[in-house]
Amino acid sequence: MNNKLERFKKSVCGKHIILLGAGVSNKPLIKQLLSYGAEVTVCDKNTEIQDDFIDEMKLGAKFRFGKDYLDNLKGDIIFKTPGIRGDIDELCKARKRGTLVTSEMEMFFKLCPCKTIGVTGSDGKTTTTTLIAKILTEDGKVCHIGGNIGKPLLPEIDKISENDVVVVELSSFQLMSMKYSPDVAVITNIAPNHLDIHKSMEEYIEAKKNIFLNQNKSGVLVLNAKNDITASFAPEARGDVVFFGGDGSGVYLKDDIIYYDNKPIINKHDIRLPGEHNVENYMAAIAAVGKRTNVESIKTVAQNFTGVEHRIEFVREVDGVSFYNDSIASSPTRAKAGLYAFDRKVILIAGGYDKKIPFDEFGEVVRDRVKRLYLFGATAPAIKEAVLKAYEPGKRPLPIITQYTTLESIVKEAYMAAEAGDIVLLSPACASFDMFKNFEERGKKFKEVVKKL
Repeated sequence: MNNKLERFKKSVCGKHIILLGAGVSNKPLIKQLLSYGAEVTVCDKNTEIQDDFIDEMKLGAKFRFGKDYLDNLKGDIIFKTPGIRGDIDELCKARKRGTLVTSEMEMFFKLCPCKTIGVTGSDGKTTTTTLIAKILTEDGKVCHIGGNIGKPLLPEIDKISENDVVVVELSSFQLMSMKYSPDVAVITNIAPNHLDIHKSMEEYIEAKKNIFLNQNKSGVLVLNAKNDITASFAPEARGDVVFFGGDGSGVYLKDDIIYYDNKPIINKHDIRLPGEHNVENYMAAIAAVGKRTNVESIKTVAQNFTGVEHRIEFVREVDGVSFYNDSIASSPTRAKAGLYAFDRKVILIAGGYDKKIPFDEFGEVVRDRVKRLYLFGATAPAIKEAVLKAYEPGKRPLPIITQYTTLESIVKEAYMAAEAGDIVLLSPACASFDMFKNFEERGKKFKEVVKKL
């Protein structure tokens, strides 16, 4: 029995709980809290989604939709979504009134009965999280995956036992207000990202550090030795530190072999995922699962796992032209990794929502790794400017740059311009919110158009 969960159930019975954000992921949480005897009010500014919650209304949940959804937040507990900053005036006032402000993820960590592994970083979070979960499952562990991927974990907590393992992907938004840290914390890397939401790069970094700052002496912190920012976190660790990607310590690569504590684990050529960045993701995953995991489990996953949807995902080949969906690449560093995953120059489709990230370095990579560049979305002019700025007359030719208004028109034009042997890669280097709900919708649209060629 999970005693912490039983105490929580009793504590919320009869209490007024406010959920900020009526996303689909909150539906199971609404039902869960109602089943515990809580009074639940859901607040959201989007008035168009009211009809999506008829069942929850019948169960007794109350709703407040519209621009004034944050007014008068009087309740015993407020669950906020990651997209809402914890320091807005309305939440500060609620705290002063004695209201507990938390989140689904934070409450889950408080109540979770088993070992937890958390993964954050600017790039590689999803792949690394998935790899860890697959290795543990292959090793015979009962593994639950969630956080920034998968389904919400708090509504599933009744199904989790103390012998299970939970693996979570954690964004900077989730971590900003976190007061709990996983038993094993993995930071893949840190590079500029989400600067449209965070007040500064410093705030972004401090948010990421919350993944380990609340660990105890038994905690493990996995850090990227090649990333200066993450490597600098080591002195602040509360427990053990394991580096990956360095020279001769922790998990490292030597002569194409990945080693852990100087013991050979796997040849990098056995990894089916393309790109050196995925070798790093495997090293991070190996460091996270620890020495007690069967090496054969690691090898089996490496030899069979072909990737996460929307992450350098092969779509199809048409007349000798290969199409890849890398829609999850919502920052320049992610797109850069995608470009270096191939052994030739590609036809690149990029652009999208402006997260206030500079494109200077990305412009240089595009100059060197792209033969044709198709741009769309709000950032198209900024990316074009960065590529033109990187031009070195007489030394390195510029890619052909074209700007379009829709993803569909770009895909069709790229196909017409491509030759047999070419690679067409959707790796936007930007978020999707100017034209799509999320990167998944963008990736699915790309695949839909490609499959119609």
